[in-house]
Order: sequence, then structure tokens, then C-alpha cells
Amino acid sequence: MRIGELAAVVGVTTRAVRHYHHLGLLPEPERRANGYREYGLRHAVVLARIRRLTELGLGLAEVRDVLAEDAGKDLVEVLTELEEDLARQEEATRERRARLRVLLEAEGGVPAEGPVSPELAALFAGTAHLSDSPMAAKDREIIAFLETAMPEEARERLASSLGAAFGSPEALARAHEAYALLDALAGAEPDDPRVAEAARTLADCIPAGLFPDVGDLDPDHSFLRAFYDDLAPAQAEVIRRTLRILSEERR
Repeated sequence: MRIGELAAVVGVTTRAVRHYHHLGLLPEPERRANGYREYGLRHAVVLARIRRLTELGLGLAEVRDVLAEDAGKDLVEVLTELEEDLARQEEATRERRARLRVLLEAEGGVPAEGPVSPELAALFAGTAHLSDSPMAAKDREIIAFLETAMPEEARERLASSLGAAFGSPEALARAHEAYALLDALAGAEPDDPRVAEAARTLADCIPAGLFPDVGDLDPDHSFLRAFYDDLAPAQAEVIRRTLRILSEERR
């Protein structure tokens, strides 16, 4: 194969092929007597692997490391690994499409905080009437963030606990009351007498599984500090007192 044929077969440009030659990622064949370089299947396999790795998000320095690990492998091994890479990609694509279908077909549509898991999307749809509350809207953003940042096991626990917190008319009524108290403190100071009632009400809304290790929370943790900074002074004090109440009650 000539360079143009190689590039066309793999789906890259000839400029990319030359760039990979320059970086030492792709071996450059010797020129034949007619002055042209003749590329073989090995070159196509390596070039395809470079393309796949870069499409997966690897930088060229990382690609170099991967290719170095492949040195000495025979063609069957390399082709087998390429086939396995493609199979993993296909499975990941199927899973992403399935999640997208669930979100697009969910009752109430995709939440403003989305994309989130189908479980969280269903929860948000069931609590849509709380979205008029500024504090509830902020809560949804934080919950969506936590779901993204948490490991898989913790995400499952989060979804289960939130279901308990909002899964009944009584629980929704308690949440509505807590959000109303928090919203009313938007312009208040930390020593406002309403803070204690709001903290007690909020603590009663939070099931044990939501913050099982609340006593281990570091009050100076950077995330908590950022969270408090995003609230009015009285609202931040409510959250601090709520965490203290939960910590004391769960000892």
C-alpha cells in the first residue's frame, strides 16, 4: 500500500501518518527502487491502534507507552487486542445509548440538572413541584454533583436513601416544610431564632442511610466550605447545626 492507500484504509489523513512517523509512533518503511514507500498490514494495524487509542482520549505520549508495551507481540496478539478493544467500545456504546433512551423517555423529560442516572431522573420528576424553592433547586444541583463524584457503590446508596427521603407524601411534606424554612432565611444572620427550628426540621427529613458517616465529616473540608460559601449565613448555619444533630443522634 502507498501512504494514501494506508491512510484511506485506516481512516486518517496522510498528514497524520507523516506526523506519526515524525514522532516515532509508526515505523516508516524503506523506500523501494521506484522511490515509493510500501506499507504492509503491520503498518495498518499499528496505525489503526494509534487511531483507536487517540479516539479513546489518550495523548500521543500515552499512545507511545502503550505501543512500547506491544513491542515483540506477534500479529495475531495485536489483532486480538484490537478486536477486544472494539468489543469493549461496542459494549460501552450500547450501555450509554440505553441510559440515554431511559432519560429521553422518562416521564417529565430530562431534568435541568441532567444528564443524571435514570433513578435520580425519576426522583427529580417526582419532586418537580419543589423546584419553585430556590433551596430545593440548589439541593438538586448538589445531589447531581454528588452522584457524579461518588463511586458506584456510594451512588447506589445515595439513590436508595433519597428514595426514602422523598418516597412518600409524608416525606415530601416534611421536605417542603424544610425548604420553606430555609428559603425564608435567605437574608438572615446566623443568630436568627428561626435557625434552630429549620435545623431540627431538616434533620428529621434525612434518613439514616443518606449520611451514614456524618460524624466523620471534617467541618473544614474544602467541599463543605465551598457549600457554605454558596449559602446565606443563616442557611449555612442551619446546615452546620443539622450535621451536628445527625452526628449526635447517630452515635
